[in-house]
Amino acid sequence: MADADEFARAVAEEAAAIDAGFALLFFSQQVMDAESLSAALKVHAPGLSYAGCSTAGEITPAGLEDGHVLAMLFPQRSFTAVSTMIGNLSSSGMDDIAGEVEALRRTLYSRTGSTHSANVFALCLIDGLSYTEEAVTSAIHWGLDDIPLIGGSAGDDLKFQTTALISNGHVDSDCAVIILMSTEIPFHVFKTENFVPTEDKLVVTSSDPERRIVYEFNAGVAAEEFAAAVGIVHGAMTPLSFASHPVVVRVGGEYYCRSIQKMNSDGSLSFFCAIDDGIVLSIAKPTGMVESTRTALKNVSERLGGIDMILGFDCVLRRLDARNRQVFRDISELYRANNVIGFGTYGEQYRSMHLNQTFIGIAFGQRQAAE
Repeated sequence: MADADEFARAVAEEAAAIDAGFALLFFSQQVMDAESLSAALKVHAPGLSYAGCSTAGEITPAGLEDGHVLAMLFPQRSFTAVSTMIGNLSSSGMDDIAGEVEALRRTLYSRTGSTHSANVFALCLIDGLSYTEEAVTSAIHWGLDDIPLIGGSAGDDLKFQTTALISNGHVDSDCAVIILMSTEIPFHVFKTENFVPTEDKLVVTSSDPERRIVYEFNAGVAAEEFAAAVGIVHGAMTPLSFASHPVVVRVGGEYYCRSIQKMNSDGSLSFFCAIDDGIVLSIAKPTGMVESTRTALKNVSERLGGIDMILGFDCVLRRLDARNRQVFRDISELYRANNVIGFGTYGEQYRSMHLNQTFIGIAFGQRQAAE
């Protein structure tokens, strides 16, 4: 385990050096306990506001890594941040969540002295095992009006047992942390994915929507039907199988991943995203991950006139797929070269949608570009 006190001291020293008022923290539970981290920050950085979550891999200044803890600091001269933790997601009303977001907006505007939202963005971190991301993301988006929202679902290193979120001394699961930031630095929110739908279909004929479990596709055992559709051996399926053979659903003319989390002992399949009887899924064919990511980052750079850094939320299934297709180093180098900092997620939030198998980011340009 990493030393929480040593890490918190380092964060405090760097925060003082750049006059940071807010920190984002991403940590593997293999090396850092959320309670210890929160307690250490209280001792060594009592004046620093922060939010963070456990991960399924990290994106560090050196690229894609596992088993790390990292902090991203926001200097007060460039960023004004406010945040709140919403607990008990499984029993929270969506109107209450939207109300919390509206209250947070008022707090931010009172601090900045402006109600101009063009220079405001929203981040959310959500328990990736709460089964509530779709409803919560929609409620947050509703309360934001026209403020762009991105975020990631907390992970637990593919154990699928318990994730942890932290916020200003609070540690919890079954919760979400919402952060609003105002900045004069130019920024751009974007997403990229690397798959196209095929003509092969799977219809959900038996499911448990609350637990995101599919028991049957096309009136057959879910795992067997999926294996047959993608041409792999039913008994040999692993997370890599699901990462390399995504399924997608069509919503409003666009296709979105409904990624499979794991196969259960009864042949059912657990999903990362909402699922229900009657949904028609298309088997997707992956395209070049490196090429699509490079193009997305190039487009963002051209739009901003150069990238200073990117806060990124990268689906853990992309990471697995990159390893499987032997492009992990290439993707890692792309992230390193473009100064991406973030974590591997159990799902991504983009505006009003909860997604899978995407890379979601907010890119920041140079201050002089804004001036």
